[in-house]
Amino acid sequence: METALPNVFVKEKLIGDYNDIIQLSKDGLFQKLLEGKEDKPKDDGYDFDLIVIGGGSGGLAASKEAAQYGKKVLVLDYVTPSPLGTTWGLGGTCVNVGCIPKKLMHQAALLRQALKDSSKYGWQIEDNVQHNWDVMTESIQNYIGSLNWNYRVALMENKVKYEKGFGEFVEPHKIKSTNARGKVKFFTAEKFLVATGERPRYLGIPGDKEYCITSDDLFSLPYCPGKTLVIGASYVALECAGFLAGLGLDVTVMVRSILLRGFDQEMAEKVGEYMEEHGVKFIKHFLPKRIEQIEEGKPGKLRVTSQSTDGTEITEEYNTVLLAIGRDACTRKIGLDIPGVKINEKTGKIPVNDEEQTNVPYIYAIGDVLEGKLELTPVAIQAGRLLARRLYGSSELKCDYINVPTTVFTPLEYGACGLSEENAILKYGEKNIEVYHSYFWPLEWTVPARDNNKCYAKVICNINDNERVVGFHVLGPNAGEITQGFAVAIKCGLTKEQLDSTIGIHPVCAEIFTTLSVTKRSGGSIVQAGC
Repeated sequence: METALPNVFVKEKLIGDYNDIIQLSKDGLFQKLLEGKEDKPKDDGYDFDLIVIGGGSGGLAASKEAAQYGKKVLVLDYVTPSPLGTTWGLGGTCVNVGCIPKKLMHQAALLRQALKDSSKYGWQIEDNVQHNWDVMTESIQNYIGSLNWNYRVALMENKVKYEKGFGEFVEPHKIKSTNARGKVKFFTAEKFLVATGERPRYLGIPGDKEYCITSDDLFSLPYCPGKTLVIGASYVALECAGFLAGLGLDVTVMVRSILLRGFDQEMAEKVGEYMEEHGVKFIKHFLPKRIEQIEEGKPGKLRVTSQSTDGTEITEEYNTVLLAIGRDACTRKIGLDIPGVKINEKTGKIPVNDEEQTNVPYIYAIGDVLEGKLELTPVAIQAGRLLARRLYGSSELKCDYINVPTTVFTPLEYGACGLSEENAILKYGEKNIEVYHSYFWPLEWTVPARDNNKCYAKVICNINDNERVVGFHVLGPNAGEITQGFAVAIKCGLTKEQLDSTIGIHPVCAEIFTTLSVTKRSGGSIVQAGC
């Protein structure tokens, strides 16, 4: 018996109570009911309204959102084992082998620094404190396992069907699912969403797939990696090198050219300088030619032969070689050619319009597989949810890929939102931008007396638009927390005058942005003597 009041009937059919009507109105469905245009089951012969290929953050978000509109949804997810045999559960890269374990291992490294600082705060800690890799990885994997289970439960609660199988098109509206045992099933759908993400790239040299690991393997590695060579200059490379060194390991980074390509290069150089000062070694302008195993074990011993851009050859031995040279879109083996979906033949990326629609009208794509879009988990989640609302609700809101904040979790974290200084100059011209900047010294670091004039803040303003902030950059502890807050203001059109009129919170790192007064153009000193 219905007890909530008022109960609402349309054409003698009970629709629900007040809260139900409010939700239907928000979803644009109540008016359809009144007009007799409510969605009716279609006898189109399809098994599903929507099939999502890929059970990562974006695909899961889209599937659950579509199911909220009463749509029949299937999620296909299959993790092809890495060359070393590593695999994982539902949830995609971020949860299993990306953001989550990376941030937790970064935290483990920060705790080592906190132990060092603690003596100046009166804590008496034994000098021989040791780190246990096995305890750390087991704890992190247990947490990830709980997330995998939560995703399964969420799909069940939302009545989304889940198949642990590799999905590939066999006909324009038909897909084949193959599980780990080779069992095949076929499904059809009216619409499809490609959300297959990316996997780490290999070098294509002797010994790379046989002996190297990638981020796919690192976070569940059943032994401490020991002396490690990280190959690459990406944020993945620097983050992994940073926390491994922070745990006390001997770490070397081999880079071909610049650090953090695509990021503000002044900030990238400062990230690298800090890492070098804190024990990470860099081999610059070199590329590995071959990797040989000279001793088996966990870890074993590898010989790496590398060549510089000028032809110089060097050889060094390491316990572990971690490749972080980039990632490739997982689009080439899922049969996209059968329905005729165009991909970039060089990168495998999928071009889409501003509604994430491919050249085939009933096939959409989101996340890291998109051409020219940011490869960030929250972007994929937002795009997936908004896509489902446009397809099955009355929403017209599109994903905004402009001024998306991000953070690189290197030992000294780097947060950014908006344009790099290089791109701001390219877009507006050097004479039309003003760069305000300063070093700052976190109060917590003053007592142990470490790392003064290493943290750095910079805002880039468009002079011709009332000094609107077009670029925000911060290098310091908790950079992600700082950047997230300012990103909202930048979305709202933040200007330098508004920053200056904001009263800061004292004593915190973020308050530096309310007192920036020195411009790069002026050449004034930005060195700080205290908090």
